[in-house]
Amino acid sequence: MNAEIQKLYSKAAKTERFIIGLMSGTSMDGLDIALCSVKGSGPDTDIRLLKFKTGDYTDDFRAKIKAVFSKKEVDLQLVCLMNEHIANTHAALINEALIEWGIGNEAVDFIASHGQTIFHAPKSLHQLADYPNGTLQIGDGDHIAIKTGIITLSDFRQKHLAAGGEGAPLAVYGDYLMFSKAGEDRIMLNIGGIANFTYLPGSMDASAVFSTDVGPGNTLMDQYVQRHFNLFYDKNAGIALSGALNPQLLSALLNCDFFDLGFPKTTGPELFNLEYLTKAQEISSTADISKEDVMATLCHFSAETIANAIKRCFGADARAQVFMSGGGMHNPLLVKLLQAKLPSCNFLTTDDLNINPDAKEAVLFAVLANETLCGKPINFGDRQGVPSVCMGKISLPE
Repeated sequence: MNAEIQKLYSKAAKTERFIIGLMSGTSMDGLDIALCSVKGSGPDTDIRLLKFKTGDYTDDFRAKIKAVFSKKEVDLQLVCLMNEHIANTHAALINEALIEWGIGNEAVDFIASHGQTIFHAPKSLHQLADYPNGTLQIGDGDHIAIKTGIITLSDFRQKHLAAGGEGAPLAVYGDYLMFSKAGEDRIMLNIGGIANFTYLPGSMDASAVFSTDVGPGNTLMDQYVQRHFNLFYDKNAGIALSGALNPQLLSALLNCDFFDLGFPKTTGPELFNLEYLTKAQEISSTADISKEDVMATLCHFSAETIANAIKRCFGADARAQVFMSGGGMHNPLLVKLLQAKLPSCNFLTTDDLNINPDAKEAVLFAVLANETLCGKPINFGDRQGVPSVCMGKISLPE
């Protein structure tokens, strides 16, 4: 047997595995690095977050990602080069984190890398009859494995596509294993660039678990503030709070076929971008309103689409424990609006479940890797969009 395969087998058979989960989302604010201790698998998964940090991206690196991000026409050579460059950068950030934590690379059993999404193309968006759902994450796993010396699992979304899903959201798999609780209906709401939620029934019935994207989370607000205020994001909603909702613009923003599609569904900045906003302003004759009013309205837009989706799924008087994660949970205006629109829901964060909400998505990929290595597909039934598969391609360091 190949020595690296033997090593893979031995590590997977350990009682306790140390797995680094990685996440770099559409906000491109940095690389989330979560070192986890994992025991068991499936419903018996016991995961603890040991260390967490966000490795900062330089402005130059972020600009290089944006040059290939969410564009139908792009420099193909740059895409090719960025596949390697992102992986090498991520590997360097992992090595730096381990040095900072005083942990040797040999102490880590596996890395679970999401990579960087550069284009997401479900059929609902591309509408090309001869083509399937598609998504592309770059940041090659082989490069990470070689540069860190750690067995790496990556490219998780392709198996989801191959088995009939849209490649997203993948949160349903980890949410079910980490956060389900008998007797309590829970909604795991992640407000990243795109907002998505997973419904976890108190019955613990995996076939009733439900996960979907619902629309923009931070992406439009972030894009707008970066272009017009030269800021990376609207800290504490300072700009949005200084403006006022424009009902006409909000109505135009909500007028999109995506919101009429059934669940589950996925989307991305390929749809919800500044061009989308410009068209909405043209339709609503609001091109001349203040930039602060635009920001306030975009925040209301995100809140409205999240609340509408939850009500559509669970009724106008939806009652559930809502556990938030993602950058949007730090936006006080967005959270206040959600609480007002869903008064029967109790809003908490995954901190209340002993998982740092900023680390939650990175921890999710550690769980997905653990299932591929040690578990088996969870039976989510025959519903479209939630295939019962394990995900992730394995890269060996030698």
